Amino acid sequence: MKITAILTTLIIAVVFIAGSAFAVPPGKTVVFKSAMGDVTFDGKIHADKGFKCNDCHTKIFPMKQTKLTMAAMKEGKECGTCHNGEKAFSVKGDCMKCHKK
Repeated sequence: MKITAILTTLIIAVVFIAGSAFAVPPGKTVVFKSAMGDVTFDGKIHADKGFKCNDCHTKIFPMKQTKLTMAAMKEGKECGTCHNGEKAFSVKGDCMKCHKK
């Protein structure tokens, strides 16, 4: 009985660790519609920089889709948490870097 519990625990731990390591699937994108031009979040670009889904979810973003605003980003919230000009390029400046018409 103890061996079964230990094996089950180990299997769950391995699956969790492997899942976290590959949390941002290659080629996964999310498009946010905007009047200024659509913004495409590319999971591969962020994964290639070493980030995993749980780096932002649920610390910065809830798992459900929310309405993102430039005002919040410029205050250092949402995407602006990292895109502040220090950790990553700033949300302030070249709008067309993210917004594509």
